[in-house]
This record gives sequence, structure tokens and C-alpha cells, in this order.
Amino acid sequence: MPRYCLDLDTPAQGFIDSFLLGNGWLGATVRGGVGTERFDLNLDTVWSGGPLEPETGEVPARLLPELRAAIRAGDFLHADELGRQLQGQRYTQSYQPLGGLELTYAEGPATTYTRRLDLAEATTITRYDTGRGPAELTSFVSYPDGVLVATATEQGVLTPDHARLAFASPHPGADISTTEIDGLRWLIATARVPSSVVPNYVPSQQPVTYSDTPPAADGTVATGMGYAVVAALAPDPAGGLRLIASAASGFRGYDQRPSADFASLIATARQRVTAAMARTTEALRQRHRDDYRAYFDRTDLDLGPANARAELLFHFGRYLLISSSRPGTEATNLQGIWNTDLRPAWSANYTININTQMNYWPAEPTGLADLHQPMFTLTRDLARAGAATARRYYDAVGATAHHNADLWRHTAPVPGHPQWSNWPSALYWMAAHLLQHLDYGAADPAFAAEYALPIFRAAAGFALDILVEDATGALVASPSTSPEHSFVVAGQHVAITQGTAMDQELIRETLATFLALAEPADPLAGPARAALSRLREPLIAPDGVLLEWDDDKEPAELGHRHLSHLYGLYPGNRITRSGTPEAFEAVRRALNRRLENGTGYTGWSRAWVVCLAARLHDAELAEQSVAGLLDHLTSRSLLVLHPHADWPGGNVFQIDGNFGVTAGIAEMLVQSHANELHLLPALPTTWPTGNLRGLRARGGLTVDLEWHEGALTRVMLSSTTAQTITLRYAGETHPVAVSPTPAEWLPGTPAASR
Repeated sequence: MPRYCLDLDTPAQGFIDSFLLGNGWLGATVRGGVGTERFDLNLDTVWSGGPLEPETGEVPARLLPELRAAIRAGDFLHADELGRQLQGQRYTQSYQPLGGLELTYAEGPATTYTRRLDLAEATTITRYDTGRGPAELTSFVSYPDGVLVATATEQGVLTPDHARLAFASPHPGADISTTEIDGLRWLIATARVPSSVVPNYVPSQQPVTYSDTPPAADGTVATGMGYAVVAALAPDPAGGLRLIASAASGFRGYDQRPSADFASLIATARQRVTAAMARTTEALRQRHRDDYRAYFDRTDLDLGPANARAELLFHFGRYLLISSSRPGTEATNLQGIWNTDLRPAWSANYTININTQMNYWPAEPTGLADLHQPMFTLTRDLARAGAATARRYYDAVGATAHHNADLWRHTAPVPGHPQWSNWPSALYWMAAHLLQHLDYGAADPAFAAEYALPIFRAAAGFALDILVEDATGALVASPSTSPEHSFVVAGQHVAITQGTAMDQELIRETLATFLALAEPADPLAGPARAALSRLREPLIAPDGVLLEWDDDKEPAELGHRHLSHLYGLYPGNRITRSGTPEAFEAVRRALNRRLENGTGYTGWSRAWVVCLAARLHDAELAEQSVAGLLDHLTSRSLLVLHPHADWPGGNVFQIDGNFGVTAGIAEMLVQSHANELHLLPALPTTWPTGNLRGLRARGGLTVDLEWHEGALTRVMLSSTTAQTITLRYAGETHPVAVSPTPAEWLPGTPAASR
């Protein structure tokens, strides 16, 4: 099998075995069907619901003094009761499918079948023999032209007169029409998505609701946006058949009424298809290739034939990020931009207590910093929308967001169990990605002052109002939970306390970053500096284990999938082997305890273990975790899975696992925190020889590596600015001068050779 290619010998049996194509905003799920291919289509902006109305009624923040008193008194059962009253009344909305575009281009039965996903070209190819000869279907989704392109060639392909084009919509009331004009067969489909979708995990007698209210005079609706799909099928001038399709949505902004003006939506999608039809297939493919390879070629990793699966998994994460996140698109959700269900698992929303953040862990290190932008936009919008939530629920300034968000920038706590609902710290973690962007030296000059600072000011303002004194006089967050985990009190599972490890880490990072960005005269700077000096660090138990909560509480699940209390090691970097040795060992012990009790049983959790193991310099655990993902927690098409007994097939695709393991593999080879560039810190003995090109590191560094029999043989370094860095390799540190001109560093030499 060629490098960068995934070959399978049967069509997909379902969604999780499919190949995914996308250009950041238009997604297509490809099954590799024989004779008929179904392209399940998505647009990144097509969600149920509409702009959020302001919340009304009694203000939950009135309960905050009583809640904090219950926490101080150790009455955690009452704290949880009060916490449930501090929750909102609505859930996030759900990411929606457009429907399936079906192209019948050949006849079966098929022999010698193969389907391929080529990560280097961002194309799928289905090949097989039929009774009429060989058939081949090649597909891609182009960013420059904004279209899906599928070409069917070889002798076994049907003639244009016999080929068929159809569309299957999941939404009632869809209008689907076909016409033929000048030899082109056109298909147009329009529909409105639901006005509301209750999350799949919430029992409901009416889980999906559609609005029958017609559009206003300007074509807009309060809920249930419209969309249009336009496709054209014609003979390919190069031979065979050619399908070109595009789509348009009625989204106009998270705080604007969406459109259901079908005539306008059809015109937008049709214009793209018409423009693409005027180009040759080769021109379309080349434009697509040039655009895609400008991202994909920035970084490369070659681990040799013996480790091709791990290497392919690394590249697959990069492929998915390029395909699902581009400047100007929406951020990738739980399934990227691909979904075929009206009620997708967990609404396919933005789960911002780990999953959305993990989606972007590989953006900076793998040279895709510009693809980070949609997450920054989401974070900025949440900071704006979350100001009202901070006031209503906590009587606080600044802004907050909880564990779930959506297209409409939901920030309030959803109804549900406090262990996931009552976590007001999501904005801190989202903001941390702006800090990463700055640290890696990829930001433009205005980014810090004009973009990052206002967000950190909002997050810091909220943090200052959420902090209270503990019994020792130190400052701790109250209320505080550890995402999705509970502790046991009197045989019951409860979640709300003060000063959880994750919240303390996030608030420290938020306040420190705000102070680094703000002017000394900023009115918030003095209070932030004072609070930072009094902030309590996460605690370590007498047995040397880092504690998840504010004392040695009994965990409800010893092997819980979330590893939130270990944030300070990764993705944070406060905890290091040399700088905080006691905390470093405490993290190791805490992770081992989780692993001994079964953590890492979901794909994304196992991917987090890869990252933590890399930071712990535990090459064996990191390699075992990568192998565990490949062997047990990925589908045949490499989609990382979340085992789910109540879901059809027993597994749900969660894209964050793919992104997390890509970041983890990068971290095994190059780390850049604690003011050091660390080379091969967690290289497995099973990866004895390899090379890496174009990995990015903090400080504006770019790194190329080669190693043989486990030892570095060549290092090329460059930097956006001339500087001297501290390079660490094999237990030794070296001062190395770097500049924008790539220079070689040879192991055993004190400085870069030029």
C-alpha cells in the first residue's frame, strides 16, 4: 500500500467504516458502494434551532451564597441539590445532515473490489470489475471551487443516458426536482431543518420538531433554517461521467435570523456548480490538489514500513483537520463536519470540557496554525454570549461558558447531572488555545492586543468573581466540578465542591496570560496579580497522588475516562520533570491509578493518555496507547471510536480522538515547553528509524529530524526570529543559535553549524 493511502477491500457497512471528504465547510461521507455511490452531505453551518432568545424568569445567581455556604460546610448533597437549580432550561441544538446524493454509474456484481482514501491527494477511489469491464469512481471536495466532484471512468461505467441521479432527504417536506438542460441532468433539493432537536440521550415524546411558520418577507425564519443542494450530471469531456454538486445554507450569523429563501440558496449553490462545470476535470483536480497540498505538505513523518499504521494515523488526523476546518468556517464539532443522523450522538455539538479543545491540539505543532482560526472565532463569540450567562448564573463580571455549545453560541449550563452541567470553566480552556497560537509564534502582530486580550480579560474577570477563600486563606474556585466525574458521599454520587485541580490550573493559566497581555494600568491587572499570588495549587495526597478535588475524596469511578486533573502536565505545561518534580511524579501516579482501573476505554481518552505519556517521557506507554487505538478503538477507515452500547453498531465516531493522537505522536518526537526544545523525548524502541519534517514548536521554531537505531542523526532548525534556544536531547541541554535560515545541529555539538 502506498504511503498516505488507506486501502479496504469491501464497501462500508455503515457510517463509521466510510471515507470522509471535505473542504472545511462542505462534507461528503463516501461508502464505496458498488454500482451506486451515496454521498451523504453536510454543511458546517446547518444546525437545528435558531438564535437564542434571552433567558427570563428568576435569576439563578440568587442561590450562589447558599451554595457556597453548603460547600464550605461540607454539605455536598445539598450543594448538588442547589447546583441543579443553577442549571438552565434548554439544551444545545444538533448538527444536521443534508441528505444523500446517490449516483448510479455502473452495474454489478463486482469482483476484485478495492476502495482507497488517498490522504496526500484528498481523494477517494473505488475500483472493481463488472460483467461489462472495470469501473472506477474518483471523488473529491474542492475548496477553491466549493464543489463535490465525482468522475466515473472505464468500460464498466454506464452511459450518460443510463446513469441515474437521486437524492434522499431525512427532512419531511423536502422538495426534490430533476431536469435536463442542454445535455446536463440537474438535481435540486431544498428543505428546512428542525426548529428543535432534543439530544439523543434525553427521553422525549417529540424529540424532533419542525416549524410550519412560513418565512418573513425578507426570507428569514426564527428557527429551522433552509438549505439547498444542487447537482449536475453530464458526460465528462475526458470520458465517462462527471458529477458536480454543491450546497448552500441559510445561516447568517449566530445572532441573526437564518434564511429559508430557497430561490437565493439555490442560486448560490447553482452558481458554484455552473462555474465548476466550465472547467475540465483535470483543472478542477489540479486546483483542488494545489490548495490541499499547500497544507498537507507542510509536515511529514516517515516511520518506515514496520510502523506504517501509526504513521498513517498521524497523517489521517492532519487530513481531517484540513478537511474540516478552514479560515472562515465553523469550528469542527464532535464529528468534524460529517453526520448522517437527525439526533446524532451528543448532538454532534461543541463539547467544550475536552472534545472541542482536543480537536485543535495538533493545529500548531503540525504546521496548521491558520486552521486554528475557526476555534478562535468560536471562543470570541462564546466570550461575547457568555457575559449574560456570567451575570445571570453567578452575578459575575466577564464571561463564562459551560460544557456544551453549538452554532448559536449556547453558554448556559444545560439541564442534567451536575457532574457535567455545573462546570463554568470552559471559556478558560477555550482561551488557552489563543495562548498556544501566540506561543508558537504564528499570530499576526495585532492578534494579541485585538483578539486575545479581550477574551482573556473576559475570562479573567469571571475568574476573579468565582474565587473565594478556603480554610487556609488561599483562593479557590467555588462552585467547582471536575468534568463529568463525581465523588461519593454517603453512598451517593455528587460533584460540586470548590477548588478542583482542573479549575485551579485553568484559572492560574488564565490570570497569568491576562497579565502578560494587559497593560500594567489595566483596572483588572492589580486584582488579577493579587489573586494569582494567593491561588491554591492542586493538592497532592500523602501517598503522592495528584488529587482531583480539594481533598482526598472517594472517586465514583477509579478508571474515569476524563483526565482533567492532569491538565497541568498536558495540555498545560505548569508541571514538568525539572521544574516541579513532586507534581510531575504525582501526575504519573495519578495516571497509573486511572490506567490500572480501566481509563482510556474511549478513543479520545486513550488519545489523551498518549499525550500525557509523552510528557512523562514514557515511550512504552505512549506506544502501547497508539497501538491500543489502532487495534481496538478505530474503525476500518481509521475513525476513532467511542464505545456506546446504546448506539447502533455499538460505537460512535468522535473525531477528537483522531486529532488527539496526532498531537500525541508529535509530542512523542518533539516537545517545546519549559523554555526548552526537547527532541525525541518519548521515542519508542519499536520506532527505531524515521524522519520528521516541518514540525512546529513554541518560539516560532520549525524542526526537521532524522534518527537511526533510536539515535538522532540529523536535526535542521529554523526560527521566525534570530534567537538562542535551549535544546534538550538524551538528558543533556545545549544552547543553540537559530534564525530564519535553516541550520543543521549535530548531536554532540554546542551550537548550530552553518
